Amino acid sequence: MVLTGLRAVPGFAFATARLFGLQSAWSYERMLGIGVAHAMEPLLRPLRDVDGGVRYRDALVREAQFFNAHPYVTSIAIGAAARAELDGEAPERIERLRQALCGPLGALGDRLMWAGWLPACSAIGLILVACGAGGWGVAAFLVLYNVVHVVLRVWGLRAGWRAGMRVAAALAHPVLHRALEVVGPVAALAVGCALPMVLVWATHGAGLHLPWWLTWRHLVAAGVGAGAFALLAARLGTRLTGLRLATVVLAVAAVGGMLWR
Repeated sequence: MVLTGLRAVPGFAFATARLFGLQSAWSYERMLGIGVAHAMEPLLRPLRDVDGGVRYRDALVREAQFFNAHPYVTSIAIGAAARAELDGEAPERIERLRQALCGPLGALGDRLMWAGWLPACSAIGLILVACGAGGWGVAAFLVLYNVVHVVLRVWGLRAGWRAGMRVAAALAHPVLHRALEVVGPVAALAVGCALPMVLVWATHGAGLHLPWWLTWRHLVAAGVGAGAFALLAARLGTRLTGLRLATVVLAVAAVGGMLWR
């Protein structure tokens, strides 16, 4: 039995909605496995009319087994495995596909979201709060973060479905690779700008009097300087090692301390 196209499975909208409950049945034994099977079940319903429902039940049992990856990009594996089940691929191939996707999807989600987009959005929200935005800063964080992770979930399900067993093509999508290149420096720049601004905001709130040079104008200038340093570091590439960077930072701190006295 071979089904093609997103419209071939009426349960696609239900599967998309169930992506947000992937971690509701998380366990140490199966990790996301039960959540994966629950999200995939609407896509597998056409199999209920094949072989008396045996293939449907076997597919659910297989997909409920151990699976561990980042929850935001697990939808890629769900779409790909569902397509493979409906295309009649051998169970052994589907098992290998699921096992092979755990590592890459875990690394992709961790780098893209936990180490990139989440700290970037948090820093942007803190900057807005420090600038007096109040609750709007919190709202900006929630909107920025949730829009991206929702789009990522939905895109992943569709990309995995279209690719099937050739899911490596979806993981090699140029947009994903470009996002991985950009999100890290953006997060670092945002956090670097947020730290002094939040310090000023917090200390002013505590009633402390700061020097004249700790104003928002100078903090903006510091952000521009941080951006220039980031561009320089990008151009230097591998020549800028951690040891060299630490040496430069210590030298600047030492000179700044002498000038301060």
